[in-house]
Amino acid sequence: MLGFNARNLSSIDPQYKCRICSRILRNPVQLNCGHRQCKSCVEYRLQAERIKCPECGHETLESEILPDRGVKNDMKSIGILCSFCPWEGMFKVYENHLNEFHANPTCDYCGTSFNSINELDIHQTTNCSEIRVPCPLKDYGCATSVRQLYMVEHYRSLEHQIAIIAFIRRDVPKLLSDTMDIDHFPQTTTSLVETHNTPLEEVRDMIAVLENGVDVLNEDAKRLSIETNKLSNAIEKLNNEYNALKLSIQEQNTYLDGIKPKQDALQQEVSTLQQTIDGSQSISYDGTYTWRISGFREKMADAQTERQTSIYSLPFYSSPTGYKMRGRIYLNGDGNARRTHISLFFVLMRSEYDAILRFPFSYKVTFCLFDQTSAQRHIIDSFRPDIKSNSFQRPRSEMNIASGIPKFFSLELLQDEANPYVRDDTMFIKIMVDFGDMPKTLLPFAFSVNPGYTITIQQNLIRKEAERRSQQQQQLLTSAMSWPTTDSSIVKTEEQ
Repeated sequence: MLGFNARNLSSIDPQYKCRICSRILRNPVQLNCGHRQCKSCVEYRLQAERIKCPECGHETLESEILPDRGVKNDMKSIGILCSFCPWEGMFKVYENHLNEFHANPTCDYCGTSFNSINELDIHQTTNCSEIRVPCPLKDYGCATSVRQLYMVEHYRSLEHQIAIIAFIRRDVPKLLSDTMDIDHFPQTTTSLVETHNTPLEEVRDMIAVLENGVDVLNEDAKRLSIETNKLSNAIEKLNNEYNALKLSIQEQNTYLDGIKPKQDALQQEVSTLQQTIDGSQSISYDGTYTWRISGFREKMADAQTERQTSIYSLPFYSSPTGYKMRGRIYLNGDGNARRTHISLFFVLMRSEYDAILRFPFSYKVTFCLFDQTSAQRHIIDSFRPDIKSNSFQRPRSEMNIASGIPKFFSLELLQDEANPYVRDDTMFIKIMVDFGDMPKTLLPFAFSVNPGYTITIQQNLIRKEAERRSQQQQQLLTSAMSWPTTDSSIVKTEEQ
């Protein structure tokens, strides 16, 4: 280490130098391949409890590393110069000299003080960030000095790789050629062999440096391979998750497509329920119901696209303890009247008082589509129930089958924007159950009475109108009976 980095290190036998730090061995240990290293260098390079020999590449387990006391004893007779002062002497007393005169050394690079040379050596070998050492390939274009801690990173640099290529191209063939010349001429003198020892030693040193670089690159390759495998596994996992998510989305879309009809049906029920809530305050108990159909265009579009073909009115009653009824309209027609007429039906519903009511239901039902102008040309039509039909028997379910007038009103007349029956996107229809058998001729008057009047007033006006018409007919009949018939020609004509 640096404490033993003698100034005349180049003259020391290579067997006493560490191949890792290129300095004189300190506390030498032997690997199971036979090569020697500094104990601290070996401990620093241990990976997974094993070390790879920088000379031969053989791996040695930590438990197989043994102290080399023989070499340590041989080194005691080596002459050495102190790297801190002019002292010179034998290696065996060098450590005593260091402890006596250099007990608290300071790092020349970073200025940190230490309690012993050992700590300084460890610091300068492993921890000092300010130490700069020359790159072994500085003569081949690599950086002249590199921070010691970053030497491994330097080996990975492009600059160092280019220097390796330059060394291989320029010197390796020459050195190999020189070596082959020596092998072919064994009779060469000892001095000639010695002249070749120096380049061969340099080749070994260079190869050791290259091996270190290759080791670093191999370690990087292994690390990159492991990271690549991890990334591949992560990508595969992400792909699986993506496919699972994609399948989940497809299943969800299929599920949503499946529930869309149910959603539409629920929307219809919500719409009907909203109508029920809106009209719950205006329930009729007199056998008549004025049905206000707002949003006519949207409802007509729903009927034409068959999104909602029919609409129910709110229930109404003949009396507080009477029949329960409602209307049902097909704006785009039903059955044979589809796309040609509005179909309007009457529905008998189950009520709490059916047990005391008379069935079958036999009372005339009249529909009136209001003309919303002053002309009051209402569309009025009525029908009498078929008492044999199940539609007018006592309800056994919530509602009986609807029955009424399929061709109530022509759709062709509604296509005219100026038609008087739809104004402000609203239509009004009145349903009336006639318990008094009102004459058909009186119906236009009954529907022309101001709906703003109370039911009692409306009924009184209709009754008075019926009485007035009855009296008028009686007077006409009396006048006809009392008219003189002296004209023989008139009598003869009536007789004929």
